[in-house]
Amino acid sequence: MIRRLCTAVTGMAVLATTLPAQNPWAQVGMQGDFVVRNFAFSSGETLPELTLHYTTLGTPRRDAGGVVRNAVMILHGTGGSGRGFLSPGYAGELFGPGQLLDSAKYYIILPDGVGHGGSSKPSNGLHARFPKYGYTDMVAAQHRLLTEHLGVNHLRLIMGTSMGCMHGWVWGYTYPTFMDGLAPFACVPSQIAGRNRMIRTMAMDAIRADPVWNGGEYTTQPPGLRAAQMMLYIMSSAPLVQQTQAPTRDRADSVIRAYLDARMRTTDANDFLYQFDASRDYDPSARVKEITAPALFINSADDQVNPPELGLAERYAKQMPKTRFILLPITADTRGHGTHSLPRVWGNYLAEFLAALPQR
Repeated sequence: MIRRLCTAVTGMAVLATTLPAQNPWAQVGMQGDFVVRNFAFSSGETLPELTLHYTTLGTPRRDAGGVVRNAVMILHGTGGSGRGFLSPGYAGELFGPGQLLDSAKYYIILPDGVGHGGSSKPSNGLHARFPKYGYTDMVAAQHRLLTEHLGVNHLRLIMGTSMGCMHGWVWGYTYPTFMDGLAPFACVPSQIAGRNRMIRTMAMDAIRADPVWNGGEYTTQPPGLRAAQMMLYIMSSAPLVQQTQAPTRDRADSVIRAYLDARMRTTDANDFLYQFDASRDYDPSARVKEITAPALFINSADDQVNPPELGLAERYAKQMPKTRFILLPITADTRGHGTHSLPRVWGNYLAEFLAALPQR
């Protein structure tokens, strides 16, 4: 099923963004749904119908051998959706005429991951009976969307932010020849552990320990969800940005309360739990040497989700000879974890990377 897009959605990764009221990209692209019958999850569970929602811009172009050569798939973060990329600050910097990923030249694919956006998710009705999906399942579903529904047998580039960054690494070792290049931003190619996992665990426990959650069969959103949002805000925010945004005590109170109120209006507790629990099977560290595609790997020094002092990004990047790792310094333009969605900050690096990819 394919339809013209009807509305924009918010959110990419933990820190959702609000699109401007007058967003010229809000009515761009084609939306569609692909229904996979009897999708088998790695947990052993099966879903009779798994709906995968997506947005596309542009047209696929094939070479003489029938291989698609201009497709670019961009993968969103935890709690987000593909349409979150259709903002002036992202699409307006990349997809317009003459820009790096001009949609008149490239075929842009923006899928909603399993459990996110318009794709099948617990809040559709199964609640806590929804299959326990993981990143392996999410990537397998993306591959099926491309090959079985969109007819895409090759990607010029896979880009990803946060969770999408992690999915990019999974793509890299699962389907190593499917893409010409990878551009994973704001993650590390290793198991989620330490402070990152601790905060995720506390956030999930805050929901499960709330009596209102009722095993997933709540009638109103459990208050524990608000506590979970608080923890994730602290993890994914950046001190310089927040000081600039809220330079007084009263302004700080107003900003954070408005943020949490907005998140509570748009977040479902079961969806939230599943989205954060899905990372439990993520650990590419033992397989990074199988990633043979050239990769542009970018993190930001003010990203408290992936703090640079851990040295994990550099450690694993060294094991991938075709990977260039860049740690962006903190500036007035960076936004902590959210820097992954600011092409104005890292666009020059992407331009160099695209120019260096083999021409097909």
